[in-house]
Amino acid sequence: MLRKLGCLAMVLGLALPVWAGEKPGSISGYVRNAGGVPQMGAVVEVLGSAFHSLRVFTDVSGFYSASGLLPGVYNLKVSAPYFLPALRQRVGLGAGGNVVVNVTLSTLFEAVQLAPVRGAGDDDDWKWVLRSSANRAVLRMLDDGPAANSSASPSSAGDQGKRDLTGSLYFLAGSDSDGFGGAQDMSTAFSVEKSIFAAGTVSLLGNVGYGDGPSAAVLRASYSHKMANGSTPQMAFTMRSLPSPDASLHNASLQALALTTSDDFSLGQILELKFGSELQTIQFMGRVSAFRPFGSAGLHLSPNTVLAYNYATSEPDSRLDKGFDSAPADLSESQPRVSIAGFVPSLEHAHHHELSLSRRLGNTNFEAAVYSDRVADPALTGVGEFTASSGQALPDPYSGTFTYRGMTLDTQGLRLVLEHQMTSDITATLDYGYGGVLDLDKPDVSLQDAREATEVRDRHTLAGKVTGTVPRTKTRWIASYRWISGSALTPVDMFNASPGQADPFLSFFLRQPIPGNGFLPSHMDAMIDIRNLLSQGYVPLMGSDGHTVYLVQAARSVRGGVAFTF
Repeated sequence: MLRKLGCLAMVLGLALPVWAGEKPGSISGYVRNAGGVPQMGAVVEVLGSAFHSLRVFTDVSGFYSASGLLPGVYNLKVSAPYFLPALRQRVGLGAGGNVVVNVTLSTLFEAVQLAPVRGAGDDDDWKWVLRSSANRAVLRMLDDGPAANSSASPSSAGDQGKRDLTGSLYFLAGSDSDGFGGAQDMSTAFSVEKSIFAAGTVSLLGNVGYGDGPSAAVLRASYSHKMANGSTPQMAFTMRSLPSPDASLHNASLQALALTTSDDFSLGQILELKFGSELQTIQFMGRVSAFRPFGSAGLHLSPNTVLAYNYATSEPDSRLDKGFDSAPADLSESQPRVSIAGFVPSLEHAHHHELSLSRRLGNTNFEAAVYSDRVADPALTGVGEFTASSGQALPDPYSGTFTYRGMTLDTQGLRLVLEHQMTSDITATLDYGYGGVLDLDKPDVSLQDAREATEVRDRHTLAGKVTGTVPRTKTRWIASYRWISGSALTPVDMFNASPGQADPFLSFFLRQPIPGNGFLPSHMDAMIDIRNLLSQGYVPLMGSDGHTVYLVQAARSVRGGVAFTF
């Protein structure tokens, strides 16, 4: 009997530290204005490591609660119409802890209030500080700082609060099947983020492939700074290197450099502006440069209604639009998008204009948008064994896909989005779109003649997407299906960056935290990304060697791996 009790005690002694190290906690609190009035519907973004980030809303009493958070260091960003955004940095959360963070929002006029003039009766420095504290925003914010209401040990919470350096390491296998320019089928990705001077952040991202032959690599360094007026200017430098896709192409290794600058700020409590540009220089069978501006403006018609205009010159990265990252350091979808025709290279050039109206009613968001697109020399994706000897397409040496140059796409369309938070862990989205796509004007076309045989046709599309988190296992998942009313070589609404954005046809994404052993200062996640599982939307063409190849909106692909976050 004693021996059994001793064994049980030993097992519990080994298991409890592991279980406690991963026991989730929560961050909660109240959001009020300077007069103490609760702010309903304020957006509270809990920003943690590359994966542990989520968004919650305040209720009628201004209360919010973000639960199911793993131990670590988090930043809180609180925003609401007519108020300047508020930021709480380095909030340490211990295992099973509950940290209370109350936030006071200020308007632009309240933020610029001046302290009272120090008079002759204020000789005592301490009395002057007390009298002027009511008009000093810095002292007011101290009243709503993180409260020490955590059940975790103070020492552990304090140690985590001092962490201002985070990093992630990913081991990935499988190809994106996005044509020439995708990542290799085996690659290692990493991300490092360092906070400096409390308001600045330096980031280094990378993705390096390996295997047979030359390796592809993408490196990106960026710096962002949080200004006192709420704006966040950012500067990023990206370097991209891809091996030559075929020995028959001379000087076809792609080297690309890009310098990106962006900024955002608010004018009063009504207008929000975001703008920037990217300067690209590409060496691929010659040298070419491109300038790509982008920007958006949001007009708050009411606390729950926003009228927005968006302008873009490059297709959005769908990985960043999934709501949470499939691989934050995976830059395989970054620009440029290159194609060839008759051995002549060309860059994809796009102009996207969009006007949208969105409104929030409780847990439901509505959005209606109209847009106008013009995409010159679009880089289409093909599937099948292919060589570059004909000079008509660029093969991807890793995934068995290729990139083909299409005709200019010039179209207008509309989008309707309905997003509903069913529970605290599940969100459903319905997206309807109408617009033009590139399609073949006749069947039985050869690949060599496909460019001249394409035309713009109108199509309807409907997408359903469900995202969620399993409470006990903390499994995060996305399931989506996008239907289209006919054959197409390009998706409807290529620049869709709304909550309804989804990959074409049936797709799944899964990310599962793996319990740690308590000895490593990190946690591990397994992830898998499946696109177009049923291989739908394949349009057959006759290749130059007599074999059948296909042009597709999205090729079927499977990509997975493990991630370590420190």
